[in-house]
Amino acid sequence: MSDIVKGTAIKGMSRPSRRYGRDRVCAQADCDTKLSQYNKREYCFSHAPVRFPRVRGRVATGT
Repeated sequence: MSDIVKGTAIKGMSRPSRRYGRDRVCAQADCDTKLSQYNKREYCFSHAPVRFPRVRGRVATGT
């Protein structure tokens, strides 16, 4: 005997993607890069400030 579960996907339950406005440009002076309406950042990739990911665990001491 096989343990198979069958079902159907619930339709209409997904949310639309969040939008952040149209025709936005990078906040950096002299940059005319158009930002996507789905990008919540105010700078383009080239001018975005450097962000470091959260590191979990201990930091290696080097020894």
